Amino acid sequence: MATSLSCSADQLASFFGPNATDATSAASLICSQLEAINNKFSDTAYAVDSTYLLFSAYLVFSMQLGFAMLCAGSVRAKNTMNIMLTNVLDAAAGGLFYYLFGFAFAFGTPSNGFIGRHNFALKSFPTSNFDYSYFLYQWAFAIAAAGITSGSIAERTQFVAYLIYSSFLTGFVYPVVSHWFWSVDGWASASNTGDLLFGSGVIDFAGSGVVHMVGGIAGLWGAYIEGPRIGRFDRSGQSVLRGHSASLVVLGTFMLWFGWYGFNPGSFTKILSAYNTGSHYGQWSAIGRTAVTTTLAGCTAALTTLFGKRILSGHWNVTDVCNGLLGGFAAITAGCSVVEPWAAIVCGFVAAVVLIACNKLAEKAKYDDPLEAAQLHGGCGAWGVIFTALFAKEKFVNEVYPGKPGRPYGLFMGGGGKLLAAHVIQILVVAGWVSATMGPLFFILHKLKLLRISPEDEMAGMDLTRHGGFAYVYHDDDDVQSNGIQLRKIEPTATTPSSV
Repeated sequence: MATSLSCSADQLASFFGPNATDATSAASLICSQLEAINNKFSDTAYAVDSTYLLFSAYLVFSMQLGFAMLCAGSVRAKNTMNIMLTNVLDAAAGGLFYYLFGFAFAFGTPSNGFIGRHNFALKSFPTSNFDYSYFLYQWAFAIAAAGITSGSIAERTQFVAYLIYSSFLTGFVYPVVSHWFWSVDGWASASNTGDLLFGSGVIDFAGSGVVHMVGGIAGLWGAYIEGPRIGRFDRSGQSVLRGHSASLVVLGTFMLWFGWYGFNPGSFTKILSAYNTGSHYGQWSAIGRTAVTTTLAGCTAALTTLFGKRILSGHWNVTDVCNGLLGGFAAITAGCSVVEPWAAIVCGFVAAVVLIACNKLAEKAKYDDPLEAAQLHGGCGAWGVIFTALFAKEKFVNEVYPGKPGRPYGLFMGGGGKLLAAHVIQILVVAGWVSATMGPLFFILHKLKLLRISPEDEMAGMDLTRHGGFAYVYHDDDDVQSNGIQLRKIEPTATTPSSV
């Protein structure tokens, strides 16, 4: 926001001259009018920034619809209602637990470097630092992390396990990580008002590590402890289970793409900030650049995956392209605001390679993740953290994180290795923290027989056994049920059609 107008009656009175009957009163009247105008400008600036943040929160929340459609299309038809319900649950349970505990653990200030300790249940809210729009925006981020995890453990997880892990993740595990890297008190935050980690802090602008790695690593542990779905791999170790609807996968991908324009550009939280007063270039320009880098990374990753999978498998697979696109988005999320558009293309290309490599490794290890969530969000998220430390531009870093001149920037841009060191630490501590919290949680649920459903329920499908019936009048190829309509692929005949 521009510098506030200032006015003094004593200053103005000296300009009225000896003929003024009451120079001080006239000057006071003028100053009061200027002060009123200044207040109106300030109010308008707050309203514009709050509206921008609310709109961004709505966009990020719309990603839940994208997650739901993507998940529904990636599982078999007999589990559609189950996975849709878990996505609703992530938002509903996450809303309550983030309100009660999560926001306070993440942003309750003043606090220590590990965890926040104020504003539980939004007590003493709003503050000079946060308004309700900021809470809503951060809640949308928290439930996005939980949605990532639900995809990894789809088609074989008990409903009570979803309730427990989702509440724990959004109420405690994720908020602690976001406090470390986003709170002004966080020990590794680039916005820390005290000493910065390696003089830079961690530049994870919109959460390649904070959101995507947290959700991906949590999903990794859940899927690993549960084990693969029945029939997931044949005797040769090849994958044989596929999702039932490519149409829903594509619809979900486009919804997520749309929502990412709130996820990344919205992370500025304010739009009406001028870098140079009276200039056409300001934070609104940085927001536009962030949308461009986000777009280019996703597009590059999609095309790289398209041709890469064509070479490896001989097919043009739309599902693989959608996952590649999302992998590019997950990777650029950390550095979207501080890199040049050309660097985003590099980010997207490498993200696609990382995703393909992680999927190959998962297949060899017989690791079953129906949505490739751990590989996509965990693997590509980790690459995004490293990418930012290599390509962050000095000018953009100082604009987005002002007040700390001489701050380290990208290694390949001439900024030295301090930022890279900070980002390597981020990857290690996020992996360690999530493993130390979510891993034991899933293990305890497994030992208590609260994690995985019975083999009979899994074969029949959870829609029928747990939710009262199928989402469609439809059966998968491996379905053992005999009633209903069987949809089969009809191969074209070799006969030549007769002329009309």
